[in-house]
Amino acid sequence: MGEPLSIGIIGGGGWLGRAFAEAIIDAQIVSPEQLTLSHRSGQPGFQPSATWTRDNQELADRSDVIIVSVRPQDWPAIEISAYGKLVMSVMAGIPLDQLAKRLKTDRVVRTLPNAAAEVRYSYSPWIGSQEVTADDRNVVRRILEACGAADEVKSEADIDYMTGLTGSGPAFPALLAAAMIDDAVSRGMNPDIARRGVSAVLIGTGKLLAARAENPKDIVQTFVNYRGTTAAAIEAMRAAGFEAAVRGGLAAALQKSVAMGQAARAVPPSDRW
Repeated sequence: MGEPLSIGIIGGGGWLGRAFAEAIIDAQIVSPEQLTLSHRSGQPGFQPSATWTRDNQELADRSDVIIVSVRPQDWPAIEISAYGKLVMSVMAGIPLDQLAKRLKTDRVVRTLPNAAAEVRYSYSPWIGSQEVTADDRNVVRRILEACGAADEVKSEADIDYMTGLTGSGPAFPALLAAAMIDDAVSRGMNPDIARRGVSAVLIGTGKLLAARAENPKDIVQTFVNYRGTTAAAIEAMRAAGFEAAVRGGLAAALQKSVAMGQAARAVPPSDRW
């Protein structure tokens, strides 16, 4: 694939589409003039130098790489021919074969960024079809790493599982944070102080895990072995079913991802190439 690239983002007006657009420009993968963004309603007020359109086929025709950034429930409405183009889907549950058939191209990639793409800290697992080339893989890595970290995984089953594990982004830590803050407030703590304290703990934890090579299980065990207040809390949480609840939640997310893929297969693709 020659330079300069041109990139199109279907759903470029959405939060994830915007995150991709701004990361791609900031990383100088393309200039704003080489970026085409589609939107359904009024044109958003960012990247005015990019080309904005409501016609997804126009976007596909203008682009070497097409990023499909729409909700899975909006997927059946996407009818374009991307023949000969590289397509990256960020939709949960939509399998490679369905992407290839509906979008009329064999060069397709599934990836699952998360909400932290907005601040360039997403983690994005991805997998490509057999027809994705070495040059395509380099382009995929450049785009995804502009938004954070990325890894190519070995199977679509891995992508389906990672939909819940990492695609959730801040949701699970935010669930824990909300529970901690609620408990603090229920005991009379100032809500603003509780929020700042819990946020600092979570942010510090993320930076500590990134900086140290230790397995998180080893860190937990260190606190358990110390037999102090944190050990008492950990043991109480485990006794209440903390780890079982996490396993159950991830199993539910996996089941939902698989179900969305099955629903996608039930939508007949166009026969037009």
